Amino acid sequence: MARCGTREAFLLPARCLALPGYGRRPRLSLWAALFLLLLSPLAAGACPEICRCSSGRVDCREHRLRFAPGGLPANATAILLDYNRIAVLQEGTFVAQSALRQLSLQGNALVSVHRQALAGLGQLEELDLSGNYLTLLLPGTFAPVPNLKMLHLGNNRLLRLPPELVGALPHLQVLSVQGNALTSLGPGFFESLPSLGHLRLDGNPWVCSCAIQPLSRWLVDNVDKVPAVESVFCKRPAALAHHPIAAIGNKSFALCQEPWLHPRDYAFFLLVGPSTFLTSICLCILAGLLAVARARVMATTYARPGALARRAERHQH
Repeated sequence: MARCGTREAFLLPARCLALPGYGRRPRLSLWAALFLLLLSPLAAGACPEICRCSSGRVDCREHRLRFAPGGLPANATAILLDYNRIAVLQEGTFVAQSALRQLSLQGNALVSVHRQALAGLGQLEELDLSGNYLTLLLPGTFAPVPNLKMLHLGNNRLLRLPPELVGALPHLQVLSVQGNALTSLGPGFFESLPSLGHLRLDGNPWVCSCAIQPLSRWLVDNVDKVPAVESVFCKRPAALAHHPIAAIGNKSFALCQEPWLHPRDYAFFLLVGPSTFLTSICLCILAGLLAVARARVMATTYARPGALARRAERHQH
């Protein structure tokens, strides 16, 4: 069999590739490279047919989707599902997209978000759930996304925004809750958001009672962080309707000081007071009985020597 040098191998590749020990390794390497090229898109996850994918960005907007599509790329950094018909975010919907930085579901029909719907998105920085029908978000919903910096919840139907809901977001910088049904923000709400620098609050039916005092104080100290702060006004009571919350002033809350005794203190006195009173009466009665008994014993003891002396005198006579 003819030998193939470097020059012959270049001129006669077919014959040289057929030689044992010479052409097999290049052929195997070529097949391995082709296999890896074919396998790499599968490992990352192919782009769903209904979406457009480019450089980690997955665009699935305006396709009347009722659920998040399956087969989303695992290396996606941005997923846009705006203006579809998605009503529910189920548990672990995006658990395979661990590199995701941006997730947008604006303008859908969301009424429910599972507590673990965002599980696996530890790197998420921006979440847009605005323009939906959400009335309640469960505590712990944002626990899987501690690095979130921007949260858009505007134009929903949220009734409450408890501090424990946003307490898991120490890095949150932008929060939009305009156009909801919020009447107040609970005590400790702003303490849970040390990095907050931009807050949208307008378009809510704020009730300017004592419960609005924490919000009023924060607005006065952070006017520069609230766009159109003059549009954050009272809805009720009628006497304060359309009055900016930031202009209420601390004097208006003079009657909102905490009472000396809390309701639990009154309950304590109602429950413990009568029992303590009855116990003291019983102890007084017991002490009185003991005192009477002791007096009788002492009287008997002092009477006995006299009786013995009288008896002795009688015997002598």
